[in-house]
Amino acid sequence: MNDFRPVQQSPAPERYGRLRVQSRDLSPADWLTELGPGQGAFGTVAAVAAPGFAAYARILHPAALDERPVRWSTAAAAHGTRVAPTSRWHEVVGMDQDCLDVSEYGLPGVWDEHPEEGPTPPDVARSLLPVLERHTATAEHCWFGLWCGYGQWDFGRFPTFGTPGRDEVLLAGRLADAVSPTSLDPFAHLPDLWWPQDRAWCVGGDVDLVSTYVGGSRELIDDLLAAPGLEACPAAPGDPVG
Repeated sequence: MNDFRPVQQSPAPERYGRLRVQSRDLSPADWLTELGPGQGAFGTVAAVAAPGFAAYARILHPAALDERPVRWSTAAAAHGTRVAPTSRWHEVVGMDQDCLDVSEYGLPGVWDEHPEEGPTPPDVARSLLPVLERHTATAEHCWFGLWCGYGQWDFGRFPTFGTPGRDEVLLAGRLADAVSPTSLDPFAHLPDLWWPQDRAWCVGGDVDLVSTYVGGSRELIDDLLAAPGLEACPAAPGDPVG
């Protein structure tokens, strides 16, 4: 679970890793706020990864055993449950949701750490990158949204754009640099939103979620579902995200 300990905020940098913080023009994010009424209702897949795409996938953040990743399907098999497209972690492991922050819970030999809450974990992101790159013509020109509420930086001097439930700072850079904030701080949060200039897809996450959602073409989603380094399942834009 996330451990948001109070920290002394540092002045926001002009760069976040190798991503450039945008201090003036937020128009590249306009499409996210101009999609029409009723689209992307709060608490749904489309609100996290943007509505209007042909298909969506849910990427499950792995649990862990001795700091090694554990798939939800592995935990489900051990608990006698199964993973459905809208399953929540506490349902998979047969646990009351109110107990998820109790560290001693786990199943010996199967898992001892819950899936990571927050935007895409770096190892999951590294597996996403090559798949996403194959499905855009503008991998060298991408945009990113970072929730301004992450505690270690004071982004108050930068303008933000709104998404359902969050205010985001706009970043720019190459797709290959999406994971670069961890070079600044190994515990840094990756951006919540990623999209290329050609808007071929959108990756969405949130501080309160244990999954990342991707909207894009059916070909992209098929690739994600087949990617060996990812645990993914198909999603619908109106699915609840938990």
